[in-house]
Amino acid sequence: MDVASYSLLFVCFLQSVRAILDPNDFLALQSIRKSLHDVPGSNFFASWDFTADPCNFPGVYCVDDKVVALNLGDPRAGSPGLTGKLDRSISKLSALADLTVVPGRIYGPLPQSISQLKNLRFLGVSRNFISGEIPAGLSQLRNIRTIDLSYNQLTGTIPPSIGTLPLLTNLILCHNRLSGSVPSFASAFSLTRLELKHNALSGSLAPYSLPPSLHYLSLSWNKLTGPVDRLLKRLNRLNYLDLGLNQFTGPIPTEIFSFPLTNLQLERNQFSGPVQPVNEVTIQTVDLSYNRLSGQVSPMLANVQNLYLNNNWFTGQVPGSFVERLLAAGIQILYLQHNFLTGIAISPTAEIPVSSTLCLQYNCMVPPVQTACPFNAGKRKIRPAQQCNRR
Repeated sequence: MDVASYSLLFVCFLQSVRAILDPNDFLALQSIRKSLHDVPGSNFFASWDFTADPCNFPGVYCVDDKVVALNLGDPRAGSPGLTGKLDRSISKLSALADLTVVPGRIYGPLPQSISQLKNLRFLGVSRNFISGEIPAGLSQLRNIRTIDLSYNQLTGTIPPSIGTLPLLTNLILCHNRLSGSVPSFASAFSLTRLELKHNALSGSLAPYSLPPSLHYLSLSWNKLTGPVDRLLKRLNRLNYLDLGLNQFTGPIPTEIFSFPLTNLQLERNQFSGPVQPVNEVTIQTVDLSYNRLSGQVSPMLANVQNLYLNNNWFTGQVPGSFVERLLAAGIQILYLQHNFLTGIAISPTAEIPVSSTLCLQYNCMVPPVQTACPFNAGKRKIRPAQQCNRR
């Protein structure tokens, strides 16, 4: 054999050596495969044949001889997913940076051993049946950027140590059964998305418990209490805020209406006092319904596309700017029912655009126009006179 042929053979040999998966990773993938199964209609594991190179398996991505990403399940829309439990041997994939499990029927706890994956940057195990508590050891994942454990059956508290993760950008724990308080994220300077809605969280939020880096904050459908005005004033980068269906009290800070928000949802709380934005509000949707807000309706809210002020204690006349915007189809939803409003300057013959909805019933006036209201507005058109005389 000449030198050139020998050299070519040697290079091919080296390439074949590099292609051999690290033995620890190979054994870990075998254990993971044994603990999970395709549900009927799924064929994700059909080609996981360990006589071949595991780096060519669906969902397995390697760099050199190490697994760096593991996406368990077929990501195509409508895939029925996997069933079984997540094996603790996942922690043997020492170079793993991305762990994703598609929606399916995986049950049991999240393995405590995941906290050993020091290179992990993305953890996404949502829309399954994961139960038990969130491992406190997740705070050891100092490189983690995203934790998404939403739509599972997790119980217990959110480990306070998660709030100390230095690079955490997204924490999504919504639609679980978590209880206890919202931990402090004051030192999570990279956090931009915090989604904890649909749990059983309780207690109050300290004024400095959340970082001003937040862009998206959703805490709705919990049992949270106390004032939030001092906290909210600091979160001036928010573009989405949902605190609905809690028991928050106190005033709504004026500053919040000048934030770069597209959605402001504060409905079904116990917020009180006037609503007095300084400048015109350009937020697309503002829902302040079912609170204890009072005073006159501010004309600065006339540019809001979907405005819910119903079931409060607002008084006085509806500003003329609302009527102008409504008739020009600039307002799509204007709910003012169940307040103490005394009038609105609109002609009884005015034609409300088909794209717009107006509800005025159960105020201290006879609605000058008859419009369709939501079913829960009831059938009574006018508030009893004795209630109006007390205002």
